[in-house]
Amino acid sequence: MIPAFASRSAIETVLARFEHLYGEEARKCLDRFVMLLGRYGVNGDPVRHKPETWSEKSVYLITYGDMVTAPGERPLQTLHRFANQYLKDAVDTIHILPFFPYSSDDGFSVIDYREVNSELGTWKDIKDIDKDFDLMFDLVLNHASRHSRWFKGFIAEVAPPREYFIEVDPGTDLSSVVRPRSSPLLTAVQTRNRERWIWTTFSEDQCDLNFANPNLLFEFLDILLFYISMGAHAVRLDAIAYLWKRIGTECIHLPETHEVVKLFRNLLDVVAPQVILLTETNVPHKENISYFGDGDEAHMVYQFSLPPLLLHALLTGNSQHLTNWAAALGNAPEGCTFLNFTASHDGIGVRPLQGLISDKEMADLVADIQAKGGYVSKKMNSDGSESPYELNITYYDALGGTADESDDMKISRFLCSQTVAMALQGVPAIYFNSLVAASNNTGGVELTGHARTINRGKWNLDDLEELINNPESEASRAFSAYLDLLHVRTDHPAFHPNAPQRILDIGDSLFCIERTAVDGSEVVVSISNFTCKPLLLKVDDRFPALAGEHPWLDLIRRETRGEQDGQLELAPYETCWLQVSSDE
Repeated sequence: MIPAFASRSAIETVLARFEHLYGEEARKCLDRFVMLLGRYGVNGDPVRHKPETWSEKSVYLITYGDMVTAPGERPLQTLHRFANQYLKDAVDTIHILPFFPYSSDDGFSVIDYREVNSELGTWKDIKDIDKDFDLMFDLVLNHASRHSRWFKGFIAEVAPPREYFIEVDPGTDLSSVVRPRSSPLLTAVQTRNRERWIWTTFSEDQCDLNFANPNLLFEFLDILLFYISMGAHAVRLDAIAYLWKRIGTECIHLPETHEVVKLFRNLLDVVAPQVILLTETNVPHKENISYFGDGDEAHMVYQFSLPPLLLHALLTGNSQHLTNWAAALGNAPEGCTFLNFTASHDGIGVRPLQGLISDKEMADLVADIQAKGGYVSKKMNSDGSESPYELNITYYDALGGTADESDDMKISRFLCSQTVAMALQGVPAIYFNSLVAASNNTGGVELTGHARTINRGKWNLDDLEELINNPESEASRAFSAYLDLLHVRTDHPAFHPNAPQRILDIGDSLFCIERTAVDGSEVVVSISNFTCKPLLLKVDDRFPALAGEHPWLDLIRRETRGEQDGQLELAPYETCWLQVSSDE
């Protein structure tokens, strides 16, 4: 029976997906799917509807639920209060990293997917934030905690969780499996009746889930609908690339994995078409954008090549690799866009640099980060060797220069990186610690023994407010500049995520983006100096939107530029957003 709110073609598409995944069980799965659709009031509106999915006002904040705390107040309440006071007109969506009960990896080893960690707050706190901001939830679906109810059921060998995890004979040849870690792929556990070896891609506490079992898939379809009912405007599919395993393959990006993502998209199209599906795949660019499918898979993918490429360009003073990459990006499929970021709770992934810079340049970048107090996490290669997987350092400290450079140069270089990311086609996403130019949390690494802790420092509200209200502090200078840039950006339709983009190659020292509003109403040209020296640029016919017209209005400085014969002087690491100045 086809529900009134789902078309026959939509149901037939879902049936085809189930046939691909589960063969003869497909019809039974479809019946379960149809029954599931009505469970969360899909005839109504489970989330606040927006007139469009994203706009130039769309900006995501990436944060832990306890990134900022205050005595006597639940952390989610403190986060809400801070965001309302300081970020209300600059950020429209808050991505709260996994806020569920967990056992390791700062939330990414989930014990219970349907509960809020009591140390952070309650579902009411989540719903309260949803009144003022859109929310993104994490769906951590590759693995679950060994302390979860599911895993305890696996240990007890009771149905259905006894089939929720992946058992592999330890003698199996798994050399072809692509590894994001150097830890053992298999972990021995003692169940009620025997020792079993289970798949553990990321750590022995994060036990990979068996999506070849349809019961497990339906657990997550139900969880997805539950998150939507609780206010999720966007859902991030964590570590999705490794979801499906098939012995003898690389076990990454398998066709079945893409079918699962498309099935989630089909569900959203029926239940909540305004909810955004985002895939997290820290892999080379071509593999990353494969999760757009033909516009029928993820609505959004991270620009994983951007953070390391931008870092490399600013540290070397040479933008050519960044220019070449950006010029070749092409447009996302209709109804899709990129999520542009420079930093997150994880490190700076370097796998996305594959094929974009030379081995020597990569080695130099790794050495530079280590010299600045950062760490380098490794992955296991198929031949048993290890190679860099990510750089563990705050983005601010990664952009530090030599000892003879002033703090002004470091701040300028950092703000240049953030301004470039805001100007690119897509939605900008800002990690909380980047807002305040946070330095390395080396003390945290000593406490936890985990390299990623270096970029996961958290704040007492009083201490944070003292910093951002002190105009002499680095945190204040970064925070004020960030808010100013965001306010400028959200006022200009040329920065709509789907507004056309052209990359202009104007030399190794500069990076230039031309953005045109979807309706053609305005053009903004972003020009950045990637060097530590002032540059004088002749604005000529290489800049068709500006050529023959000067002075220009610099949206960032809020003043005219180029009064002297069309010459534009750029300070070290300065970015200007130019448009033809109005005669009014």
